[in-house]
Amino acid sequence: MKRFVFVLCLLALLVVPVVGVMAQDGDGDGDGDGEMMGCPPGPVAEDAPVIKFGAAVSDTGKYAREGGDTRNGYTLWLEWVNEEHGGIYVDGTCYRAEIIFYDDESDPDTVSVLTERLIVEDGVDFILGPYSSSLTQVASVITERENVIMVEGNGASDSLFERGFQNLFAVLTPASYYTRSGIELAYEMGARTAVVAYEDTAFPTSVAEGAQQWLEELGFEILAVESYPKDVTDVTAMFTNFRELEPDLFVGGGHFNDAVLFLNTARELGFEPDAFLITVGPSNPTFVEEMGDTANYVLGSAQWDPSLAYEDEWFGSASDYAERYEERFGIVPSYQAAESTATALVLHQAIEMAGSLETDAVRQALLDMELETFYGPIDFDETGKNVGKPMVTIQIQDGEILVVAPEEAAVAEPIWPMPGWDER
Repeated sequence: MKRFVFVLCLLALLVVPVVGVMAQDGDGDGDGDGEMMGCPPGPVAEDAPVIKFGAAVSDTGKYAREGGDTRNGYTLWLEWVNEEHGGIYVDGTCYRAEIIFYDDESDPDTVSVLTERLIVEDGVDFILGPYSSSLTQVASVITERENVIMVEGNGASDSLFERGFQNLFAVLTPASYYTRSGIELAYEMGARTAVVAYEDTAFPTSVAEGAQQWLEELGFEILAVESYPKDVTDVTAMFTNFRELEPDLFVGGGHFNDAVLFLNTARELGFEPDAFLITVGPSNPTFVEEMGDTANYVLGSAQWDPSLAYEDEWFGSASDYAERYEERFGIVPSYQAAESTATALVLHQAIEMAGSLETDAVRQALLDMELETFYGPIDFDETGKNVGKPMVTIQIQDGEILVVAPEEAAVAEPIWPMPGWDER
C-alpha cells in the first residue's frame, strides 16, 4: 500500500509541470475547452527557443525623452514575460523573448536602415514600433515590404492607416482624437474662441486637423491656425500674433520640446489665454519637473493615466503597472511608457492566440482581438487602428497630473480660467 501511494505521489509530481501548460484552448481565448493554457509562471527555461523582436528607438536626438520611455516600456514587458510569465506559449512550446534594440537617432533615414537591418540581417520575427508618427511611417514601409508584423504604440497620425497596409497595428488612439475631450471641456467652461499651432509633420498635422474639426462642431470661432517647421527654436512672432488676438483657448500640437517652447514663449510675452491645451508634453511627469510653476494649470492630452480604471490579468490595474514601473526605473511612467508595454503585450497575446509565428496567422489574431489591458481596451479595425480606447484630458495642478475630462474618468475639477503669469 505504501509503495502504491508513493508511486501515485511520484506521478503527481511528474504531471504538475505539464498541467501548468495544458489547461486552456490553443487559440488563447480562455474558453477552457480542455486544451492548452500557456507557460507555467516563473522564469522561462534558459535553453528555451527564442522569438526575436526588433525595436529601433530614439535614444538620442529630438525624441530622446519619449524614446527613453518607449525603450523602458518594452524592457518592462521583456523582463516580465521572461522572468515571471514563463515565456510566450506557441503550439505546445514556451519561448524566450528577445528584443534587439538600436538607436534610430530620431532620424527617418536611420530608422529605415535599422528596420531593414533588424529584419534582413538580424532575422527578427516581429517589429515593435519606434517613437513618433514620422518614424513609424518610414519603418512601416519596410515591414510592409518584408511582410513582417509591426505593432506600435507611438505613431498616432491618422495618415498611417490610410495607405492600405496590412502589417501595421497601433494600440493607441489616433491623433485626430487627442484634443476632443479637452476642447469639449473648454466649451463647457465658457471658451468660444481659439487659436491652433502645430508642427508641420505627420502627427501634429493630424492633431491640428482633428482639433479644427472639434472646434468647428462646437461652434468655436477659430481666430488663427499656424504651422511651424520641425526643430523650430523660436515662435516669438507667432505667439505675439496670438497675444493680440486674445483667444480663450490655445491648442498646440507637437512633441515634448514643442510644449516647453510654447509655454516659455507665452510666459515671456505675457500671452494669457484662459487655457493652454497641448499634446504630449504636459502628461509626462518629466515635463512637470523641468517646467516647475510654468507648467501649472496647463491642460494636456493623454492616452493613459495611472488613475484610470483599466486592469488585466497580466499587469493588474493601471496603478499596479505604474507601481511596477516606478519600482523598476525610479520614475513615474508616462503614457508613452505604458503604451509601449501594451504594444509588446498585445503582440505577445496575438502570437499565443495564433499558436504560430507566421505573419498571416498573427495578423488574423490581431484583427480578431478584443482585449482588456491595464492600458485600456484593444479592438483593431481593418486598417490597424485601435477603435476601442478613448483619450483623456489632464491638468497640472500644484505640480500633480490629474485627469479632469471626460467626466466619467475625472479625478479632479478643472481650474478655470488659468491664473495669469503674474498671479502665481
